[in-house]
Amino acid sequence: MTPTRSEVLLHPVRLRVVLAITGEEMTTAQIGERLPDIPPATLYRHVAILAAAGLLEVARERRSRGGVERTYRLAKGASYLGADEAASMTTDEHMAGFLAFVGAVVGDFARYIEHEDSDPAQDALSYRQAALWLTDQERGELIQQLIGVLEPYLALVPGDSRSRSFLTTILIPDIET
Repeated sequence: MTPTRSEVLLHPVRLRVVLAITGEEMTTAQIGERLPDIPPATLYRHVAILAAAGLLEVARERRSRGGVERTYRLAKGASYLGADEAASMTTDEHMAGFLAFVGAVVGDFARYIEHEDSDPAQDALSYRQAALWLTDQERGELIQQLIGVLEPYLALVPGDSRSRSFLTTILIPDIET
């Protein structure tokens, strides 16, 4: 049975690979440098799964030591699940996906904070949670406005003294118990 796109994307290792390569073109070896805790054989296997599922695409290939070295980039729309995909997931799949996502965010934070050059004040590190009182329509409008604000920044590429930053948003409706 062919795994669903959500099953492929929301695996903890594959999600970390997707987050590591977002906005860049990288070889598997370069991804491995960014994720040194993942054994190379495991990393190569998961990159192959992501490529076979169409979530990673080959940007270019070159001959290297008798083989072919591929440089990958994220396929358009690969870093998130669409509304139809999310709607088809069970609550257990949502929980597993969220745990994989949060684990990846915690890993990114740990790598940053443990790095000898990290400077939370200088780097404007922040993490916050806000309570918003919204109707379903207002929640939809908020999401569309956030997408509109972020789109021009998501299109920027490395260079021009840009450094990569992560913006993580989690919008969870509060269910009164």
